[in-house]
Amino acid sequence: MSLKPPKKSDVSKHWMNPRKSKEILIQPEYHLIVTEGTDTEPQYFESIKTRINSKYQGKIYLEIYGEGDNTLSLLKKAQKRALGSSTIFKHVWIVFDTDDFPPDHINRTVEKCLSMTNEETEYHALWSNQCVELWFMLHFNYIDADLHRSEYFPKLTEWMSNIGCGKYEKNRKDMFDILMPYLDNAIDNAKKLNAINKNKTPANSSPGTQVYKLLELLKPYLK
Repeated sequence: MSLKPPKKSDVSKHWMNPRKSKEILIQPEYHLIVTEGTDTEPQYFESIKTRINSKYQGKIYLEIYGEGDNTLSLLKKAQKRALGSSTIFKHVWIVFDTDDFPPDHINRTVEKCLSMTNEETEYHALWSNQCVELWFMLHFNYIDADLHRSEYFPKLTEWMSNIGCGKYEKNRKDMFDILMPYLDNAIDNAKKLNAINKNKTPANSSPGTQVYKLLELLKPYLK
């Protein structure tokens, strides 16, 4: 039996009998990850994909695209990829930094992900306020100070130097491998920030990050 999921055009056809429908339930799960960045984030998630494929090939699939766009524009590109594909994506993850983008664009992107979610596909806004480097930093240390994104670079370099991994640079291809031993710590720290930011809008949740939600879901395939 093929491990490929059924095409969207085939799901409702009469020949998809009950027996075959039961088989669909155990098909591998497909995830579409669309990032604002074209280097740092795609390389981070590609490392995750490589690790999963090396141990659990056929169980879960990741498709990753670095679009070089942000907030609402990034969501539109992700939706276009999802709807234009013959693959049924169970999850679509939109990964972006809040940076200095208009608060309305940030918050509306999160709201639209919720409104676009249906029984077939769930959309997730994985924002980081202000930047994905906060997520990286939380692997080493809990931080709740509202820092400018530029301040994370020297702090990351300091921590990485302490463990013998040199200087932090945005295009490093080994960030996931460096950070993986501290993943549980990062998830716990991100959840603490999430609790502090409860009832705040994403634009006002600084610091804060939702990237942990994807890593928490994938964690059983990474250990």
